[in-house]
Amino acid sequence: MLMGGRFDITIVAKDSLSAEQSIDEVISEISRIEYLISDWKPNTQISEVNRNAGIQPVKVDKEVFELTKRAIHFSELTNGGFDISFAAMDRIWKFDGSMTEMPSAEAIKKSVEKVGYKNIILDSINSTIFLKLKGMKIGFGALGEGYATNKCKEMMLAKGIKAGIVNGTGDMSTWGKQPNGKPWKIGITNPFHPDDLLGAIPLTQGAVTTSGSYEKFVIFNGKRYSHIINPSTGYPVTGLCSVTVVGPNAETANGLSTSLMILGQKKGLLLLDKFPDYSCLMITDEGKVVKSKNFRIKKIKTKL
Repeated sequence: MLMGGRFDITIVAKDSLSAEQSIDEVISEISRIEYLISDWKPNTQISEVNRNAGIQPVKVDKEVFELTKRAIHFSELTNGGFDISFAAMDRIWKFDGSMTEMPSAEAIKKSVEKVGYKNIILDSINSTIFLKLKGMKIGFGALGEGYATNKCKEMMLAKGIKAGIVNGTGDMSTWGKQPNGKPWKIGITNPFHPDDLLGAIPLTQGAVTTSGSYEKFVIFNGKRYSHIINPSTGYPVTGLCSVTVVGPNAETANGLSTSLMILGQKKGLLLLDKFPDYSCLMITDEGKVVKSKNFRIKKIKTKL
């Protein structure tokens, strides 16, 4: 358990001892990143940024600064659909079975008052982050795991480990081949029957990330509301229940899968056009399977 979720680490090496040493190094690297960017561990740089919201800028490592900068770029591309300041959102939606009615429009509007990427001020000369509004918070729940798996893959390749998978709760980086010489096969879960797979993606070098609402949602008046909240409106996303993105970099794929869930099918596919190295598979609330035109896996059902 790392970064608040489960990580599975697979390493192909010449013997079990060096494989175990490499796995330990991957765990150490994920922990290092967690202690930089976690917004719920009190001693991290991001927690320090959040504590000083509305007070003063906070100096951060270049790594944290650059990750924040890339996150804000996603916010600009999605017009606030993707927003790391979602961490300040009031948790008025409950997905534990305790909700009996929708929150009021007024409560929903109030819940996102402190959310807004335009109030994150970056100073590249001093490497500082300043949140303009008191009570603002940033968090990397939608990028952090993808970033971590990507960093671990790069570290292992630099060390000479020729194959492996780092899987952070479904956000995964792969490289090399299985010991039998075949590509890794990454299964795509059927959101309506999580024990079933829709198909498998063969990968030797790349990333797969999935964002989904099929495990946590509520239904009011026959409409399904997912646990993924649009940070610019405060309302849960509707329309899609799962988005899988395939591409070279897990951090980018992670940002895209989250963004596509929020933007929906039409706007999501338009955004993906700006990333020609990435492809996606979306599943609608009605069970229709939608593939981007460059998605190369053909053996997948079109209706669930």
